[in-house]
Amino acid sequence: MGIRERLSGNEAVAYGMRQINPDVVAAFPITPSTEIPQYFSTFVSNGTVDTEFVAVESEHSAMSACIGAEAAGARAMTATSANGLSYMWEMIYIASSLRLPIVMNLVNRAVSGPLNIHNDHSDAMGVRDSGWIMLFSENNQEAYDNLIMAHRIAEHKDVLLPLMICQDGFITSHSIENIELIEDEKVKEFVGKYTPEHYLLNDKEPIAIGPLDVQTYLFEHKYQQAEAMRNAKRVIKEVAEDFEKMTGRKYSFFEEYKMEDAEIAVVCMNSTAGTTKTVVDSLREKGVKAGMVKIRMFRPFPAEELAEALGNLKALAVMDKSDSLNGAGGALFEDVVSGMYTAKKQVPTVSYVYGIGGRDTTSKDIEEVYSYLQEVAKTGNIDNPYRYVGLRK
Repeated sequence: MGIRERLSGNEAVAYGMRQINPDVVAAFPITPSTEIPQYFSTFVSNGTVDTEFVAVESEHSAMSACIGAEAAGARAMTATSANGLSYMWEMIYIASSLRLPIVMNLVNRAVSGPLNIHNDHSDAMGVRDSGWIMLFSENNQEAYDNLIMAHRIAEHKDVLLPLMICQDGFITSHSIENIELIEDEKVKEFVGKYTPEHYLLNDKEPIAIGPLDVQTYLFEHKYQQAEAMRNAKRVIKEVAEDFEKMTGRKYSFFEEYKMEDAEIAVVCMNSTAGTTKTVVDSLREKGVKAGMVKIRMFRPFPAEELAEALGNLKALAVMDKSDSLNGAGGALFEDVVSGMYTAKKQVPTVSYVYGIGGRDTTSKDIEEVYSYLQEVAKTGNIDNPYRYVGLRK
């Protein structure tokens, strides 16, 4: 029987970290993720956990400390947002290339400049190809649940990749929702102990970490990372199945909402899914066959499965909460249409960029997207595939 509580997304994540009791947490404060290490530090100070909490001088140092801890054989965690993630840039790639299963909570926020502390996905999209597994969270419950599953996924012998759990800054991180927590003993059993095969403090196997990797080997090592990311898809599914047995909460690569007979649909991520579901319900009452797909697993990207789910639509919109500034839509749009094309599923698809810098995205905005999709479904024609919603004219 779960524990019913009312927590913000940041509190829920910190609570989950307490239950996991990692060996090392290294962090530097940045809005809106600051509360996660702040809440967790109280568990350290009152002796609830025996984690080594490292208050570092920058986000670059936070990730460096996590890399050092994991390389030494410890389970390490951190949290950051936006410019903090940008400051980690060098170490983000090093963490994945060294195959260190660090878990990071990324509370999504606009990356400067100009300075903006509110939510969009520009920070996550900036590191989407860095070799980290990326799970997105619609609400506080999902952020907590993703965290509980994270170590089982990242530390699997066929994966060994770092993993970031994304949630929308302020929208979920600071908003209080009803949540069902798992009992401490069940979490400990589910997550298990971290027993790395190779680590620096193993005196029976002296190893080097971070050697020079020139033309002779780097290509092969990058291929091994790519294979590990492909393996992660299977492991994420297996861990989600075990999680469902424990909690009754089911998670897939993505959530299909009223897609059984849908003719038009929106693909989105994180908290926008909640607003979109409300619009879908309203449209269904009016006889419009609308649906929605919410991406949970962004890396590895579920290209084949997504193409199968979307292939019978008459029109599709992909919503990006960041602009790739490439003149050809957002990052999620590119991944979706690439997967559809490869699977030979040809559906008229529109890119919508929205919510930049925390701009409110209302049900009226989402209705505007579906209204245009209804027109496309009738004619099959798209006058402009690269569009914006919620932008002041």
